[in-house]
Amino acid sequence: MTKTIAVPTSNGKLDGHFGHCKQIAMVMVEENKIKEINYLDAPPHQPGLLPPWLADRGATDIIAGGMGQRAIDLFNERGINVFVGAPTLTPTELVEGFLDKTLSFSANNCDH
Repeated sequence: MTKTIAVPTSNGKLDGHFGHCKQIAMVMVEENKIKEINYLDAPPHQPGLLPPWLADRGATDIIAGGMGQRAIDLFNERGINVFVGAPTLTPTELVEGFLDKTLSFSANNCDH
């Protein structure tokens, strides 16, 4: 199974608010192992822009700290699974923990 997991980052670690991140790590996964990580500069923060932008780049999943419910719904409408409440770790640590089911998610830290 192949996946492309998007992780919003700033300074090499998870950015707690998805819409304001500086970069997005696109983590390519094959057979439950990380194969490649590409860092893309995030587009400007505009409501509704990121769901089609990430869908066009092949994202299948998102690991985030916080995200508003409307954004979650827009990603889900494009077939992108959203996992919120992730801790502030590197994309590699997050995805490895996600894949081996050791990553713990807390509450969504976004209230809009």
